[in-house]
Amino acid sequence: MAFTVSEVLEFVQENDVKFIRLAFCNLFGVQKNISIMAGELPDAFERGVCIDTASVEGLVGEEDGDIFLFPDPATLSILPWRPSHGRVVRFFCEIRRADGSPSEEDGRKLLQNAVQKATDLGYTCQIGCECEFYLFELDETGVPSKKPQDTAGYCDIAPLDKGENVRREICMSLEDMGIQPESSHHERGPGQNEIVCKYSGPLQAADALISFRAVSSVIAARNGLHASFLPKPLADKEGNALHINLSLSRGGVNLFKAGGEHSHEAESFLAGVLAHLDELTLFLNPLASSYCRFGDDVPRRLTWSHQNRAQLVRIPAASGQYSRMELRSPDPSLNPYLAFALLMEAGLEGIQQGRPLSRSIPEEDCPLLPSNLEEAIKLAQQSALVAKVIPQKALEKYIAEKHAEHELWQKQLSRAAVQPL
Repeated sequence: MAFTVSEVLEFVQENDVKFIRLAFCNLFGVQKNISIMAGELPDAFERGVCIDTASVEGLVGEEDGDIFLFPDPATLSILPWRPSHGRVVRFFCEIRRADGSPSEEDGRKLLQNAVQKATDLGYTCQIGCECEFYLFELDETGVPSKKPQDTAGYCDIAPLDKGENVRREICMSLEDMGIQPESSHHERGPGQNEIVCKYSGPLQAADALISFRAVSSVIAARNGLHASFLPKPLADKEGNALHINLSLSRGGVNLFKAGGEHSHEAESFLAGVLAHLDELTLFLNPLASSYCRFGDDVPRRLTWSHQNRAQLVRIPAASGQYSRMELRSPDPSLNPYLAFALLMEAGLEGIQQGRPLSRSIPEEDCPLLPSNLEEAIKLAQQSALVAKVIPQKALEKYIAEKHAEHELWQKQLSRAAVQPL
């Protein structure tokens, strides 16, 4: 349910809400928050809450001064794991500068821009995510270990699957927060799990993914475990994927169809995504370790097919409202606001240019995704689409951080190579 400001204030007063968490994300999709007392909420809606830019890692920088958080009333959500007496609610926020202009690092605003562009062109996009994560035990000091919770495999059941109670608690918490999980199961890796959330609008889907990662981490910790969304937490086991499902409709009609009878617009949308996917990989697979998944876990060639899970993009065997394209390369470490905005912009550009969807290129002639973070950085720097979607200062900050991460990764690999046996 989307609340208005007046409805939010009434809800807070009538439901013993004492604490308000104002949540936002930095450029890299890491959630941050500041907590205010309930009595401060009317002022927060009107004037925002100031935070120090320079003290938040992953924002553009102190030279731009303070930023202000303005809670989005439509994102009201009770945190179900907090006490029922003196409740805690959370809002996602708009990030604005002192003059009221949007902050360059506000990924929610960038995604809202992409949604508005689709609306202006007469299209509606829906996004659903299938997110994988590992559950690891903690060591005797409470620090996460590399010991998986169990040794179960794909769709195993208890007692071999020890994660079912944690998944149940995560799903119930998500439901309490207004997020709709569709299914959950044990994945292929030991201690690896997957939860699928129902499709929704792009902004709601991005908010839901940020919430999902936070909820999973909290529930895992309450059960003496650590939830890892790293793309390759165990070098010799399956990596964590984030399969992104996108559908496109016009006038309430889904333009993707089962069996291959897609509209020209759906085909051009898919073709646009494929045409830019190598340039967008930095934002879909943002960590140096993301590329350890590529190869066995993830096909690198920019190919698509119906139903074939061995291809980078597939059209699942689904019909009606569930007809869609599924992108299989991303991992859960991404910033969903940037990722979804870029994917939508790529697809919409494909429609505007009338890109044909090729069916005849031999697989060996298809381009490849970048093989490491350094290649992904270079492709993103050369991308006109990326430069159009992400403001210059934010993009420069993002690229600089990724350069530093790549250099650190290379040093770590070099040290590991010279360690004595």
